[in-house]
Amino acid sequence: MATEPRPAGTMIDLELARRVLRTEAAAILGLVDGIDERFERAVQLLYDCAGRVIVTGMGKSGLVCRKIAATLASTGTPAFFLHPAEAIHGDLGVIQTSDVVLAASHSGETAELLRVLEAIRRLGARLIVITGDPTSTLAQAADVALDCRVSEEACPMNLVPTASTTATLALGDALAMTLLVRKGFREEDFANLHPGGKLGKRLMRVEQLMHAGERAPRVPIDAVMTEVVSEISSKGLGMTCVIDPGGRLRGIITDGDIRRQMTSAAAATLLAQTAGAIMTSDPVTVGSSLLAVEAMRLMEQRRITALVVVREDGVVDGVIHLHSLWRTEMF
Repeated sequence: MATEPRPAGTMIDLELARRVLRTEAAAILGLVDGIDERFERAVQLLYDCAGRVIVTGMGKSGLVCRKIAATLASTGTPAFFLHPAEAIHGDLGVIQTSDVVLAASHSGETAELLRVLEAIRRLGARLIVITGDPTSTLAQAADVALDCRVSEEACPMNLVPTASTTATLALGDALAMTLLVRKGFREEDFANLHPGGKLGKRLMRVEQLMHAGERAPRVPIDAVMTEVVSEISSKGLGMTCVIDPGGRLRGIITDGDIRRQMTSAAAATLLAQTAGAIMTSDPVTVGSSLLAVEAMRLMEQRRITALVVVREDGVVDGVIHLHSLWRTEMF
């Protein structure tokens, strides 16, 4: 079967696409050797900020700044984007003395940013600049200027901001991630800031997904086997907790435990046994505040399908099952 001829420009298009990616990758790698004490000072300024981080830039740099601001805000640093043109037409009042302004300008001479610079200096706010020209007006006026120059744009005409905006974004991410670690930001903190979407599902806590109350399988330690089997069957988790009169966990029984008992020498007397006689007395337990993703990891490590959720005093709070985690489409 004959194949259709390849369009004449296809190979050229593919090579151009590869060149764009190589150029932008090289732009990011070119920043690595420039991570020095200036970067450390910038992180310290952000860490010490008693107000908010105001991220600002015009044009393509402004679009990148919106993302940088969003990344900072999502990782525990109060931040927002301020459009410099809007700032000089009435929004300068949002900048306070306790703020840190993070400005991005490839040329370092963006007119709107220079107008904002006047207000920054008047208020005494601190200024970090990401620029491709360390000798520019903005860079010279900054508390810290981060060099983000690139040897060339990925644009075939070397005009359209491409490699330079990619490098700016990468440097902004480097600041945000370094700051995240400096602040001791944890998965738990991330979960509190991301309640929605797939990330929110991955960072749910066990208490949000566990079978609690009447939905949690429980039998008293002196329950006979008919009660045990009935509880396992009705709750549908393939197991039941075994509790003492105070509601504290004493062990668990799984449907696998019952099957093994039925194939053993004790099968003939199984129905006469109590829950306490056949239970596993050292089950794996977790607290209700554990992240769901950590519960999943623990189940995978221990090769089990359920975890008993207990309080500090050992009272059963509920049961988290592997199927509950799968249904959230976290993974």
